[in-house]
Amino acid sequence: MTTKQLSIFLENRIGRTKEVVEILSNAGIDILAFTIADSAEFGILRLIVSDIEKAAKQLKEAKISAIQTDVLWIPMDERIGALAEVLSKLAEGNVSIEYMYVCYSDSKPYIVIRPAQMELDKCEQIFG
Repeated sequence: MTTKQLSIFLENRIGRTKEVVEILSNAGIDILAFTIADSAEFGILRLIVSDIEKAAKQLKEAKISAIQTDVLWIPMDERIGALAEVLSKLAEGNVSIEYMYVCYSDSKPYIVIRPAQMELDKCEQIFG
């Protein structure tokens, strides 16, 4: 299923991620998935949250730039080989992946995938 993700570019300095998390927490927004990719000078914080519109508004008010991106939010079985099966389906569908990460929500594993060139329609067909 397709869902929205927030991508936030943050300078690498102590406490910057904490600031973002506190803004969301204080607004009553639950973080469902979370990953950080970094370089020497900045990081990209990617989040899936319980209320993306409210989160975007709160971040904008705090002068933190965030963009919304469509990603796939795919539930997985919690067993050996489940991730390999998901990746096999994507390979068989000739879908390239920009990035992905795994998270747990409601005690279930999910994989978050950003297909290259936004092949979301193709992915939705693969995973129904």
